[in-house]
Amino acid sequence: MRKQSVAAIVKALNDESVRYLIAGGLAVVAHGHVRFTADVDLIVALDPDNARRAMKALSSLGYRPRAPVPIDSFADPDVRSAWIRDKGLTVFSLHSPQHPATEVDLFVRMPVDFDAAHRSALRLAVAPGLTAPFLGYDDLVTTKTIAGRPQDLADLERLRAIRDECP
Repeated sequence: MRKQSVAAIVKALNDESVRYLIAGGLAVVAHGHVRFTADVDLIVALDPDNARRAMKALSSLGYRPRAPVPIDSFADPDVRSAWIRDKGLTVFSLHSPQHPATEVDLFVRMPVDFDAAHRSALRLAVAPGLTAPFLGYDDLVTTKTIAGRPQDLADLERLRAIRDECP
């Protein structure tokens, strides 16, 4: 992942007034555990208008779905429901030839109460004059617990250790 690509993604989302949260490995890093992550995990408010703005922002950076579907299909709640039901999809993965080292994964189902998570988000600078909302600690723990993969469990252990070290 490239820092410049993350900044470009944040700027594009902010410029389109997208309501979003950065989750996954980048949120873990924001909470103090330095580790590698290959993608930008995003939770976007899933109302169709917001989702369309998110797809417009990401498309402007050359992002396209890995799956053979139109990028705007993400904005359709019925399509997302079918992906979840029929394919077991949890994230909608995007790649860009302009940002080949930085994939984007968008949650297709809301793992947390978006409005509450957005209010409690960490707002951190990703570049001079450019801030982004990162999942707050409790919501990050919730998403990592739900995912339950080995990396998520390792992240949980480290996040809890950091919390214990810095009360």
